[in-house]
Amino acid sequence: MKILYSCLSKSWGGMEMITITSIKKLLERKCEITLICVKDSRIHIEANNLGIIIYPLSASKFQYFVNIFILNNLIKENKFDLIHTYASKDLWLIVPALKLIRSKIPLFLTKHVGSFIIKKDFLHKIIYKRVTKLFAISNIIKQNLLDTCPVDESKVILLHNGIDTNYYAPNEDKLIEGRKKWEIKKNELVIGMMGRFSPGKGHEEFLEAVVELNKRHDHLKFIVIGEASRGEDDFALRIRSLAEKNKINNLIFTGYLKDVRETLAALDIFIFPSHAEAFGLALAEAMAMGLPTVCSNSDGVLDIAVDNETSYLFENKNSKDLTEKIEFLINSKDKRKSFGQKGRERIINNFNLDSKADMVVKIYGEHLNES
Repeated sequence: MKILYSCLSKSWGGMEMITITSIKKLLERKCEITLICVKDSRIHIEANNLGIIIYPLSASKFQYFVNIFILNNLIKENKFDLIHTYASKDLWLIVPALKLIRSKIPLFLTKHVGSFIIKKDFLHKIIYKRVTKLFAISNIIKQNLLDTCPVDESKVILLHNGIDTNYYAPNEDKLIEGRKKWEIKKNELVIGMMGRFSPGKGHEEFLEAVVELNKRHDHLKFIVIGEASRGEDDFALRIRSLAEKNKINNLIFTGYLKDVRETLAALDIFIFPSHAEAFGLALAEAMAMGLPTVCSNSDGVLDIAVDNETSYLFENKNSKDLTEKIEFLINSKDKRKSFGQKGRERIINNFNLDSKADMVVKIYGEHLNES
């Protein structure tokens, strides 16, 4: 199966990571992948290690018609079986290119991000009519897609992001290495969060909870995994300054980590305080690692976490409620163990990456003859 993949994003977050992960899984299934991406973007850098053909495009709006021409020729010359884009804005390049050559090649879109804008005008109807099937990564995204875009529900498939549960798994060696790396004492209980530094990820509420918990306990250590998103260095600086202002001395900012598993393994409790999340990839990875979690009761999180079974859910943006839910887990080793075990079971049973990849390939196959 010869597939053209598209993700013209300059950022590096869940959408971009899943694009790379999906390509890897399709390569394992003997698919031939070509990728179009933004030149010198993080996804371009990561894709260079996959051994696939890459066509990097300029992100400049002044190159729009040039990019359509490049894409037009690329599709004509390569005779792809199908096209799959992970960014809806890419449709504005792909659909015109397909229409210029009157190609009926199947076109798939994975929708990762919701929208507050209604897009049911004439132009959007033309664009979305050309899409064969749309994958929504959570129930909240599926509903948002139906509410804001001119698509029939029969075209939309709920397809949660998948997690490699062999890669993200409890590992005693990594636990030991992680606690040694971050100089964690034997008696310290470690609480952490993971996510890029971006407004709405809940860093402020996390720090507010840290301040309160430090008043109650003297055996805690806190870890924040992640780096600033493109153009959001000022926000990252503000969060670090907030920690300094509150004299939080038992907090580690790890920065970017190529492999987060050692650090996740070192945690006793994982916090996911995001205000609005389409899915919650970091949460699912932490649960796959067997970590008990405390999560905001918002959006895509509700597809993953089960309150009082795999996690404690707290009221979104409420640091006091977050603090109390963390306190429950600090005080109950049995609950931490139970949440961790049931959380991993839930990810294995519902979000297994290989199962999701097999489902996608099956759906591809159902539409190959439409071109």
